[in-house]
Amino acid sequence: MAETIAGESPAIDTQILVAGAGSTGIAAALAFAKAGWRVTLAGRFPPPLPGRTIALFESSVRFLDSIGVLEKVRAAACPIETIQMIDDTDQLLPVPDLVMRSEEIYLPAFGLNVSNDELTAILLEHARAEQSFEIVESDIADYEIEDDGAAAILADGRRIAADFIVAADGRASRARAAAGIDTKEWTYPQVALTALLRHELPHDNVSTEFHTRSGPFTLVPLPPRDGAEHRSSLVWLMSPRDAKRRLAKPRDELQYEMEDYSREKLGSITIESGIGEFRMGGLQVSRLTAPRLALVGETCHVFPPIGAQGLNLSLRDVADLEDCLASVDLRNPKELARALMRYEVHRRADIGFRTHGVDLLNRSLIIPYLPIDLIRGAGFIAMTALGPLRRAVMREGVAPHLAQPRLMRDEAPKEPRMRGKRPRGPEAIVDAAKGAFAHLRETASRLG
Repeated sequence: MAETIAGESPAIDTQILVAGAGSTGIAAALAFAKAGWRVTLAGRFPPPLPGRTIALFESSVRFLDSIGVLEKVRAAACPIETIQMIDDTDQLLPVPDLVMRSEEIYLPAFGLNVSNDELTAILLEHARAEQSFEIVESDIADYEIEDDGAAAILADGRRIAADFIVAADGRASRARAAAGIDTKEWTYPQVALTALLRHELPHDNVSTEFHTRSGPFTLVPLPPRDGAEHRSSLVWLMSPRDAKRRLAKPRDELQYEMEDYSREKLGSITIESGIGEFRMGGLQVSRLTAPRLALVGETCHVFPPIGAQGLNLSLRDVADLEDCLASVDLRNPKELARALMRYEVHRRADIGFRTHGVDLLNRSLIIPYLPIDLIRGAGFIAMTALGPLRRAVMREGVAPHLAQPRLMRDEAPKEPRMRGKRPRGPEAIVDAAKGAFAHLRETASRLG
């Protein structure tokens, strides 16, 4: 893997160009390079994101294992063994707490929670160590997408020629715009504050989500570090006015308010990181593919951080695209078009289901109408009372059955097979031949 410097090389030729150097882009480049493609990753690495963590569920854990980074991620992460959802909307009908335990679906944990910055650093470190693809740290100014190939024009004037482009360059994607793919965007009257916290009491590997009228207040477990035995990450949705007010507070007062919202389940709280702030919105696209291009990650879906579906969905995009392109001749337009049609069909249902599900849940919290409260409360009651329903929801959340590409399957390596049968040793082959001849003699004698 060569890291090129502006002006050093006039042109680059590759099979797959991954546009966008965030965690999704780096993961995509690793996956395609491991599959044997000649890959170039182009883009600027993102700045640090204060207080942001990623909850990676079971299928994403399998993906990280398949690209060789799981052990490093596991060392920096904390397992999530239980998810607790608490209705804190003060609605008329009391709603029981919903508690989901990974052991119910025979998993040691639902997944791992890790700092977004640490995850990106681990992926990048592994990419540099493996030297399996080229990294070009440069903005992409424009694209040329033709029937027989594609190219990216860098800000410094260089050109990357590619057979195929994986667009992982985020919600303001230049690649998506160049392909003429339309978007539908919307906003919510919410801002999310994110922070890393230290606290007095242990979290016991439990992720706790308080559903309030302004949106979820979510505490996700983190591993101990730097003399802090008990740590968690916070994602707190609220109105823009409340966000402005809280960010202006002295830290001590903000910490007291966090303790209040958490019902003091974790005891006293100390903010150990900077506080992140970002506006809530959503994005959908008219299609996921164009000739010579496919969208992955936030290039094709954005929604609030409820249920930790964001990066998990993005990694499923990558794994599914890698599956669809396996053994495809990228220079053959018809073959490539069939593969992209499969990707479009595979991903459309999964992305639509997650986007609409998160949108409905978020709106049901911030719209204080009794019928909506009753429907949401009935859902909580049903999941609490009905074990099969609860377990089905848990399985769909951590390892969706609709999207199980090869890199996310829980399979032991298979033995080589010959025409659908296990290869046999010499003695077994001789025995099988003797049996066959004996059967033929017996049949011939009956016929005679």
